[in-house]
Amino acid sequence: MNTADPFDLTGKVALVTGGGTHLGRAMAETLAAHGAHTVIVGRRVEVLDQAIKRIRAQGSICEAMVMDITDANEVHNVTRRISDTVGPIDIAVCSAGASGENRYPPHSDLDAVRSTFESHLLGTVTTANAAARQMMGRGGAIITVSSVHGSLAADPRLYEGLAMSQRSSLAYQVAKAAIIGLTRNLAAELGRSGIRVNCISPGHIPTDSADPEFVARVVDRNALGIVGRPDDLKGAVLLLASDAGRFITGHNLVIDGGWSIW
Repeated sequence: MNTADPFDLTGKVALVTGGGTHLGRAMAETLAAHGAHTVIVGRRVEVLDQAIKRIRAQGSICEAMVMDITDANEVHNVTRRISDTVGPIDIAVCSAGASGENRYPPHSDLDAVRSTFESHLLGTVTTANAAARQMMGRGGAIITVSSVHGSLAADPRLYEGLAMSQRSSLAYQVAKAAIIGLTRNLAAELGRSGIRVNCISPGHIPTDSADPEFVARVVDRNALGIVGRPDDLKGAVLLLASDAGRFITGHNLVIDGGWSIW
């Protein structure tokens, strides 16, 4: 452990999937700000370019590569390229995931369910495995991203009268629950190789395009009575990525403003 500053990530290489927007970008920002050579990956070049400019403007080292987490061969090739050009991955944040489901039980669309599973769950498995292969014998930290809805069902009453796009779907909730189980399995399998694996489960952290009525309902129902922001994940990801979290593995850290306490 770096006793001078256990949060210092200088000399580390960090990979953040979905690092171009919202939660992923916030987590990439803090890893880079604390010294990690951070590589953000995603599918949209223009989004990645905007994130790179923002992170570099803060004086941090960051670059981007295009990668589709649902393509196992592409994940293998891109993570190997990171190792060859930047260095072996020390920190992997598996934040990416897309949901396309807009029908709900008992009318779930199985194609949309499969697509959501492939992105959120299988994409996390593929990325975590690729990063872990580079960490074997060296140690490292893998951070998965679930949701408060990985532990709790979404209450349909919260969404009454709102657009369907505001609702958390069956496939999303099941995939996020599976990610919590995946985290524990990886922690058990990889711990003796010095690899820590933990999960962050955010509560409702609205995007800028969120329905104001939905945001107001969320604020009213969490214990702190405030709006969650992407920056609220920065302290958690830094703890779990750094030597400050050296004795933490297999943990699911819920960051929800007290949503789940009642």
